[in-house]
Amino acid sequence: MELRDQLLRIATQQLKDERYFIVNVIVKGSGGGKMKVLVLLDGDEGVNIDDCADLSRALGTYIETEEIIEQAYTLEVSSPGVEQPLKLGRQYAKNTGRRLKIQLKDGQVWTGKLTKAGENRVEFEKEVKEKKKMVHQPVTIALDEIEKASVLVSFK
Repeated sequence: MELRDQLLRIATQQLKDERYFIVNVIVKGSGGGKMKVLVLLDGDEGVNIDDCADLSRALGTYIETEEIIEQAYTLEVSSPGVEQPLKLGRQYAKNTGRRLKIQLKDGQVWTGKLTKAGENRVEFEKEVKEKKKMVHQPVTIALDEIEKASVLVSFK
């Protein structure tokens, strides 16, 4: 089993409860130098620094005890920042009501409000300019049609 997949499985087993989920595990620099393992943790109601620290301690202890990584490494557990695209259906559900920028696999890019998130699709109010006025068109998008989706941060 590939190291990334092994760490994803182990990190998932170390979660406190079903409210939390792993968004991604990124392993960098596995050849020769110091390896970096980044685990992106999220929750249906968000995560805080204590949640990240708890997972980091549990995962670090497991890695050391079971000697999963033999070379020098750093382990970082973090929540996905706004620069991280949405990957999982649970992340869409958590961001219902927020503005997103969605790039479809066919190249189209839409901006609008996420109104509903299901297991395999999302409902979205696409912003379309018509006669100098912005209108909102409701669309349903299958998650597998989305190349990349990011939350747009507003400072209003």
